[in-house]
Amino acid sequence: MIEQNFIKLYENSFKKHWELNALSDYHADNLLTYGDLARSIARTHLLFEKMSLAKGDKIALIGKNHTSWATVFLSTITYGAVIVPILADFHPESIEHIINHSEAKLVFINKQIWENIDSQKINVPVFAIPSFELIKGENMDSADIRKQVDDSFKIKYPEGFRKSDIQYPTIGNEEVICLNYTSGTTGFSKGVMLTANNFAGNITFAQRLKLLFPGERDLAFLPLAHAYGCAFDFLYALSQGVHVTLLGIPPTPRNLVEALQEVKPHIIITVPLILEKIYKKSIQPLLNKRIMKIILKIPVVKHMIYSQIKKNITHSLGGNFREVIIGGAALNKEVEDFFYAIGFPFTVGYGMTECAPLISYSPHQEFIPRSCGRVLKDIMQARIDSEDPENIPGEIQVRGENVMLGYYKNPEATSSAFTKDGWLKTGDSGVMDKNNCLYIKGRIKAMLLGPNGQNIFPEEIESRLNNLPYVAQSLVISRDGKLIALVFPDYLSLKEADIPREMLDNIMVDNLNTLNKHLANYEKISKIELMENDFEMTPKQSIKRFIYQ
Repeated sequence: MIEQNFIKLYENSFKKHWELNALSDYHADNLLTYGDLARSIARTHLLFEKMSLAKGDKIALIGKNHTSWATVFLSTITYGAVIVPILADFHPESIEHIINHSEAKLVFINKQIWENIDSQKINVPVFAIPSFELIKGENMDSADIRKQVDDSFKIKYPEGFRKSDIQYPTIGNEEVICLNYTSGTTGFSKGVMLTANNFAGNITFAQRLKLLFPGERDLAFLPLAHAYGCAFDFLYALSQGVHVTLLGIPPTPRNLVEALQEVKPHIIITVPLILEKIYKKSIQPLLNKRIMKIILKIPVVKHMIYSQIKKNITHSLGGNFREVIIGGAALNKEVEDFFYAIGFPFTVGYGMTECAPLISYSPHQEFIPRSCGRVLKDIMQARIDSEDPENIPGEIQVRGENVMLGYYKNPEATSSAFTKDGWLKTGDSGVMDKNNCLYIKGRIKAMLLGPNGQNIFPEEIESRLNNLPYVAQSLVISRDGKLIALVFPDYLSLKEADIPREMLDNIMVDNLNTLNKHLANYEKISKIELMENDFEMTPKQSIKRFIYQ
C-alpha cells in the first residue's frame, strides 16, 4: 500500500497552491485558481448532500474535457463517492448500458450527448454540464436545488470559503474510487475497479520524477475519461500546483499546433498518432527527395539538417517542453528511429487501464529504441511467461500497487485476468532485459501463426505499411492461410496531390512490393484490399481488430 493518502494529496495541494492558476478552458474566459476550484468542489459537495448521495455511491460523468468535468470528478472522489467517467465518443446505447451497469445514482452529462440518449432508460437524476442545470429528475426543480445549495453554502461558510475550510473525509487508499469502462460495446464492457492506491502509485511515481513544478503549464488534449490522460494531464498536474488548460475541441493537427504554441506547456502527454502525423506529413516527403538523400550522406550536413528539423518541430509544439511522453500504443519504428536520431526529447511508456495506467517508463535521457521503459521501481513488478524472458517473447504479467481490484460485477472476467498466483495478465507479448526494461512485440490476441508455426506480429507489418505512400490506416489479417492487408487510403493526401483514385490500385501494388522486400518469407503479404471507410477505433485510437478478423 502506498503510504501517501491519495485524497489528502489534493487537500494539501489546494491549500498550498491556493492563489495559483489551476484550470482553464482553451479560448474561454473561465480561469479557476486552486482556491476557486476548492470552492467549486465545496459547492458540489453540498449538491451531493441535497441529492442524498451516500459515500460509495456511483456518479456517472460524460462529456469532453472541460473545467466543469474536472470539478465533478474531483468533487466525487473527495466526497467519498465513486466516479464513473464515460468517454463522450461512446455510442449512446453503450452510455446507457454503462450508467445502468455501474448502478450510478447521479449523472452529469453534456447536453449535446444527452440529446441522443433514451431518457426513459435512465432512472436517476441527471445534471447538464457545464451549466449544472437539472435536466431529469422527478419532483425536482433546478432553480430550487440551486437556491438550496446557495443557502447551505452561506450557512456553512458565513465568512466565505477559506483555505482552512478544505477538510476532506478520511478515505483509505484501499477504497475503490473509480470505475473505468474499457469499452463502450455492451457485450464487451468491463468496469475496471480502480482504488485510491492505484492512482496514488501513479501520481507518487510521477512526483518522484519531478516532471512538473508549481506554476508551470500543461495542455490536456487526450480525453480525461481515459486513464492515461486522467492520471498525468489531470491528477498528477493538479497535485503539483500546475495550470492545466483543457483543450475541449478536436485535437486536429491545426488545433493542436495553435494551442501548443499559445499555451507553451512544460510537458506534452500524447499518443503516437501526433508524432506519426508530423513525420508523415512534414518530414518524410522532405527526406524522400533525391537531393536530400544525397546530401544526408555527408555527416556535417546531416547534423545541420537534423538540428534544423528538430528546432522546427520543437517550435511547432510550443518550444517550451522538457519532454514528450508517448503512451497508449506502440510508436511506429521508422518514426521512432528518426526522432531518436535527431535527439528529440521523447520517451515511450507502457500501461493499461487496469493499472491506472502505468507499468513502465524511463525519462527521455535513458530511452532505448524499441523499449517502453523500465518497470516502475518499488511500485510494480513484471515477468515474462517464457522459458527465456530476455530473448523469447511471452505474455507480460504484472503485479504491484497500480493493479486494479478487478472488474465490477464480473467475477468470471476478474478470475480470467489473473494467474493462479496473482499476477495480472496484460495480454501483451514481449521480452524484458536484465534492467527490467520492457520491449513489447504485440497483442497476444492479434498474433498470427505462419505456415510452419512462426509467430507473426501484425502490428510490426502494419507499422511499415502505414509509412508507405497514401496509406492512412492498415490491418493485417489471416485468410485461408494467407496474410491480407486491409488498407484505408489517405484520400486527403491523394486529393492534395491531384492524383485520381483510379491510380490507387497501381500505387498499392508498388506499396506491396516495397513492403514485402523488408519482410521474412512467412510474413509476406499476398495482397492489399482497399477499404472505403476508415476502421472503427478504440478509445486509445487502436483499430478494433475483432470486427475485421
